[in-house]
Parts: sequence; C-alpha cells; structure tokens
Amino acid sequence: MIIILAVPKIRMEEGWVGIASCVWALLVSLWAISTERLVTWGKREEEERLTGREESRRTLREWCSVLTATIILVVIAVVAVLLSATLILRARDASLAAPGERYFVDGDKYQIHIFCEGNTTTDSKGKKSPTVLFEAGYGPFAGGMNIIAENALANGSISRYCYADRPGLGWSDNAPSPFSAGNAAVVLSEALARAGENGPWILASQGIGSIYSRVFSSRNGRDVKGLLLIDPLHEDLLYKIASPGRGFLLWAWGIISPLGLDRNLAAILKGRTREDRVYGRSAYQGGKFIKNKLQESLVADSLTKNEVSSARHIQIQKTPLSIISSGINVRKDSHWEKKQRDLTHLTKNLVSWDIVNKAPSEVWQTFEGRQMIEKRLKELVKGA
Repeated sequence: MIIILAVPKIRMEEGWVGIASCVWALLVSLWAISTERLVTWGKREEEERLTGREESRRTLREWCSVLTATIILVVIAVVAVLLSATLILRARDASLAAPGERYFVDGDKYQIHIFCEGNTTTDSKGKKSPTVLFEAGYGPFAGGMNIIAENALANGSISRYCYADRPGLGWSDNAPSPFSAGNAAVVLSEALARAGENGPWILASQGIGSIYSRVFSSRNGRDVKGLLLIDPLHEDLLYKIASPGRGFLLWAWGIISPLGLDRNLAAILKGRTREDRVYGRSAYQGGKFIKNKLQESLVADSLTKNEVSSARHIQIQKTPLSIISSGINVRKDSHWEKKQRDLTHLTKNLVSWDIVNKAPSEVWQTFEGRQMIEKRLKELVKGA
C-alpha cells in the first residue's frame, strides 16, 4: 500500500478502487491477527486456570489444523512477496521518462502518449509537407517500428513523423472497456488536437494496427494524403483475435499477472530492464498490455469489425495506397494472400503492392524489408 500511494503513476493506474482494496485488506489483516492473538491468549489463560499450566499436547486433528494453517500462511507470505516485488518493478518502470508528451483524453479519464520528431517543411507554393503517422501492430511502437521511422528521417526520405501509443501500450494508460477501433480513432484525434498536430498525414501501420489506421483515415479523410499498410490484417480475419479460447487465456493470465511470475524471474535471472518491460521484448508480461489485448479481443469480431467495414465504404477512393506483404505469410497461407490482394482494392489509387521474400510479418526485420518500406514512404510523401 505504501508503494502504491508513494508512486504517482501507480497511484493513478490503480485508482480509488485499488487503493480502497489495499486499505480494506490491511484492516481485515489487522482484525484477523488481533482475533487470533486474543483467542490464543484466552485459551492459555483458561488452561492455566484449570490445570495450572499451558497445555502443549495436541490431538492428531489439532496437528492437522496446525499444518494446514502453516501451509496457508506460507502461501500468503509468498503471494505478498511476489506482489511487493511486482510493485517495486512497476515503480522502477514508472521512472522511465516518456520520449514525448502524455495528453488527457476522453474527459480527462486517462492519458495517451504522443511523440513527434523532425521539422515541418513547405514547398515553394507554401504547401505543407505531410507528417508520417505510425500505428504499431501487436506491440509498442518504440520496440519495433521505430527503426523504420528513425532510418527514414535520417536518410531524408521523410521530414517528420509522429506516433501514438494505443491505450495500454508503451507509455499510454489503459482505457475503460469496451474499447474498439472507433474509440481508438476518436481518442487519437483528440490527443493529436491537444498536441497541436493537425496533419496532413501519411498513415503507416502494420498488422492489426492497419485496422486502427483505416478507421482513422475514414474519419479524417481530407487530412490523410496516403496509406502504407505493412502486412495488414484483413477485417475478415478478426475472428482469430476474438476467439473464445484466446480471450479466456488473456483473462486468466490477467488474473495472475499481479504476481509477476514471469516479470520477476526475467528481471532477476535474465537481466530485463525497465526499457524491456515498458516497450521492449518483455512488454507483453505487463498487466496494461494484457488488458489491452483482452479489450481488443472482446470487441474484435463485433464493434471493431463493424467499424472497419463501414470505414471501407467511407474511405476516400483517391487516397494513394501502398501495401507491403510478408513473403513468408503469403507463401505459407493462400487465404492470407487472398486477403492481402483484397486489401489492394481499399482505394482506387493503388501505388504499389510489394511482397518481400523471406520477410516475417514484421517486414522491417529484414534489410530488404526496411529498404522497401522506406522507398514507399518516400514515394507517398513526395506524391502528396
């Protein structure tokens, strides 16, 4: 409770419900300890009154009770140690400063992290160069896609880029449930407005991030000057995200995640740092990340699918579109290839459809993939 109250970020994440639960647990624990001590004292007093000494002999049933109580006490002690260790790691992670700024959204209920880098440029006619707005796929942007943005900016392929962590990822807070792609587009627009960022945009996204980018594009069509989808997820495949088995596992893992079984071991045995846990290879172990994926799963095949289906009809058809697909996924799954081909008809202005051989879904993990992404970004920016 002391750690929760002392660290502002944890205090805000837990909210009044978490703080009240800790206070109630403390009061119940004190009451249980005091009643046990009172009963023990009363028993000893009664034994001394009747026999003149404290009775040390116990029946088999009493010894079984002692054994059971000891086991329960050990389990509670282990849980307390694990919970404390997890809170210490969370406090340590909270000290990692966000590279950008966090902005309150949705009636100041939670904060979204936005980071922008580069300079806004204009041509001889005073036309503003578009900013590339990245949308990460499965995990946080800073743990993967950032290599694309940094290389493209350093090579002069783009002049400026921004990214926003979706609620529950990176430095952004979790959002209330339910939370669909449409909700994400609304809070992203609000956060960008508060940050003073008003486009025009080139939207670049990967995997399930393309679902969010498409909904955002349909609702901000005039400001979107191009779409780059990297191995995008088709809306007809959202049922995989929404499978009951996956949802149950996420829920169950979320229940035991406060114990930090994997996080504590990784920190002690594998030397995982706060960077790993916030946006790196261990980000998936955090409670915020798990809640994000559970929220995503709960509405994927209902609210989100309806919103992205509507977005397809609303999308401005003259918007330039480039798609880069994973060669591994296309060769492995003919159904995936069919859906990738279908996505090339999102607009009537297809610039290119590239299949990068030997590249996984995270196409930028190969040199050829990084070159292709940067090339298409440069084309979209220049053509805007």
